[in-house]
Amino acid sequence: MKIVRFISEKGIELTGKHLGGGDAEVIEGEIFGAYRLTGRRERIGRLLAPVCPVNILAVGLNYRCHADETGIRYPERPVLFLKSISSVIGPEEPILLPAAGPEQVDYEAELALVIGRKAKNIPREKAGEYIFGYTCANDVSARDWQNELQKKQWSRGKSFDTFCPLGPWIVTPEEMPDPNNLIIRTILNGQVMQDSNTKEMIFDIPALVSDLSRSLTLLPGTVILTGTPSGVGFTRKPPVFLKDGDVVTIDIQGIGQLTNRVQLER
Repeated sequence: MKIVRFISEKGIELTGKHLGGGDAEVIEGEIFGAYRLTGRRERIGRLLAPVCPVNILAVGLNYRCHADETGIRYPERPVLFLKSISSVIGPEEPILLPAAGPEQVDYEAELALVIGRKAKNIPREKAGEYIFGYTCANDVSARDWQNELQKKQWSRGKSFDTFCPLGPWIVTPEEMPDPNNLIIRTILNGQVMQDSNTKEMIFDIPALVSDLSRSLTLLPGTVILTGTPSGVGFTRKPPVFLKDGDVVTIDIQGIGQLTNRVQLER
């Protein structure tokens, strides 16, 4: 099932099962608890981010090819940082180049997973029981703030408003191909910039969920960003950073495409 949050053509915010053709079947109830499909069909006016996260846990340096391009040794355990929940936007919403002054704003295609049940200290073999579904994410990153102005503390440079596009929907596990073997790409203004596969992750999905739950409670609605492959802008020669008017698309096999235009914050 593909679960969407959307504004209907009547201007009402709803959650539903995506039916294709611009329609959704309305869902009533709590998607992380008791909910039901109502049978009522609504036209989608505008898609929203498919989840309002209670927390965003993000993993750095989780693709071998990305660690290689940055010249950093592979981590021995997942490297965790946090992104602000206020950074979330949905499909077609603009990524804003912050008025605060970052000059080096970068894209990062990431497979995101959504936790559906409270999880703590769970073993690897049970990790799948706690995953509600998967979506596309763009871990937008201000490299100058990340690496210089914040003394390599990553969170602020990755938490500006609009720096966490999510969508277009959540694909539930029963309809998902193997999440550890998905083509993942970034397309910038029609040009493929990142082109890899989630099988290149250093820590696969069960390992990430298990490790991050160690002495750290994962609440329903927690979003985990699982890392980005090679091809990011700051490692290119010359570097490629996002600019006003760019269009960036995250394309993940089995999920779909998440597209956002870039513009200056006014």
